Formats: sequence, C-alpha cells, structure tokens
Amino acid sequence: MKVTVVGAGNVGATCADVLATREIANEIVLVDIKEGFAEGKALDIWQKAPIIGYDSRTVGVTNDYSRTADSDVVVITSGLPRKPGMSRDDLISTNAGIVKTVTEQVVKYSPNAIIIVVSNPLDVMTYQAHLTSGLPREKVFGMAGILDTARYRAFLAEALNVSPKDIQAVLMGGHGDTMVPLPRYTTVGGIPVTELIGKEELDAIVQRTAVGGGELVKLMGTSAWYAPGAAAAQMVEAIVRDQRRVFPVCIELQGEYGINGVYLGAPVILGKNGIEKVIELQLNDEEKALLETSRGHVKEVMDALDNMSKATA
Repeated sequence: MKVTVVGAGNVGATCADVLATREIANEIVLVDIKEGFAEGKALDIWQKAPIIGYDSRTVGVTNDYSRTADSDVVVITSGLPRKPGMSRDDLISTNAGIVKTVTEQVVKYSPNAIIIVVSNPLDVMTYQAHLTSGLPREKVFGMAGILDTARYRAFLAEALNVSPKDIQAVLMGGHGDTMVPLPRYTTVGGIPVTELIGKEELDAIVQRTAVGGGELVKLMGTSAWYAPGAAAAQMVEAIVRDQRRVFPVCIELQGEYGINGVYLGAPVILGKNGIEKVIELQLNDEEKALLETSRGHVKEVMDALDNMSKATA
C-alpha cells in the first residue's frame, strides 16, 4: 500500500507520522512546494523508526508528483491559513487554486486513488477537489467530522471524568460554527449522555466544540495539527485495512436528508472502496432545522466559489 500526503506543514507531517508509526502503509510520500521541506520531515520520521519500532518507509519530494504515482490514498492538506486582513473570499480563492492544481496532479499520476481533503475551508475545498478530479463522490471526501467529534468526546470525557475511549458520538453538517450536534446519538459506554450530564453543561460543551478550532488559534496563534493530522490518518487506516468504520465525513449529499448537491458532514461506512454507504439517521424537527441552517451556510460558500470561477473563466 502506498499513501501520499500533500502538504508537509504541521497537519500533513503529523498525518504522515501517524501513518508511519501505525504501519498503515508500506510507503508514505510527503509532498510540498517548499524546497527540501518534505524531504526533511520525511527523513526525520524515518529516523524515528528504529526508536519506536516500525518499518513503513517515508520519503519526501519537492513538487514532484511522479514520485506519488499509483498511490492508493492521497491526503490533501495544502493551503494557506487565514491571515489578518484576508477576507473569506480571499481565502477561498487562494486555497481553491491550490487544491485544484494539486488535485490535477494527483489524478494524473494516481487515477484510481481515493482522495481525502483536509484543506480549509473544508466543505468548499472538498467541492473543488471533487469537481477537478471528476471522480465519484465515494472517492473524494473531506475530513472534518472525525476531528469535530474527537473534540466533543474529549470535552465530554473531561467533564464526566471518564475515558474518551468509552464515548461515541455523531456530529453532522458543515465544519465550524454551524455544525449539527446530535446528543441523542451520544453515548458513554452505551449509556445516553443525557442521563449523565445536565442540558446546560452539555450545551456549553457543544458550543465549545463548534468553536474548537478558534479556541486553539487564540491559544497558539495558529491552527491545530495533532488532532487533525491523526483524524486524517484514521480515515486512511479505515480504507487501507478495509475496516468498514462508521465515521462522519464531508460528502456531497445526493438526496440523503432531502439535500442535493451540497457538501456536508454525514455518517458513512468507510472501507476499501472509500465511502461504502451513507447512513441516513432519523432526525427530529430541531435537528433537521439545524442541518438546514448548516446547508444554507455551506451552499453560500460554494456559490461564492462558483462565482469566482465564472469571473475568471
């Protein structure tokens, strides 16, 4: 098995490190545009192999996609973080251009690869990669839900003073402020979370999850990388090992939940073919309303990308 990670920044390098440490692929190729950057990160990860005890080979290349040929899975983390004075449209335009160029190279050398998008704004970058690749939605999707649920579960574990291993949860919708929490589907060792924590405290945890990325930016001055990188690696593992894990991922909905053509987080079964099945939950009226709000927000950003594309056509 061969996995490529595009972007050797904090998230991409963390993803590659987790993939190697867990021996998820025989070969992991790290790609970046900055001369020597990916080579250095990959070499550092490889030199850790004798210490930790793994044999996955990591190699780095500078903008040479021929070295990624015949990858089974490609993780795209490329893109710029939003900087002071940069509008949302500026970020969309810049990162869409990067994701488009990267996706073209990925498909050229690995036409059968499954593509996982991590670049932000996540939902619309998944849209861009899907458009550019021409691949079916089952093979091009985004990582957001695993990260969001991990934050949610971590906060719950802290509040309840229990192991995060015992907490299962589902979140839907867009990545960010309009994500849709589903406390009805949250359990602790099989016990509904609503039996263990009060509504007010649970609502506060849900709100903290929604702005989880922003909390880290305020603390560190930059975006998170350990959890996002590990989340992307977990998706790769489910595919490579055909685990058929149930994860929330960003996918183009095609009628599910009454939504068409919008990229939103939804629970799926993830296996060797990518998305094996989209799971439709029976949402109540309140949850449906929240999902519709999230849909509207993501569609607005997708429309912004479409308008930019028309303007430059």
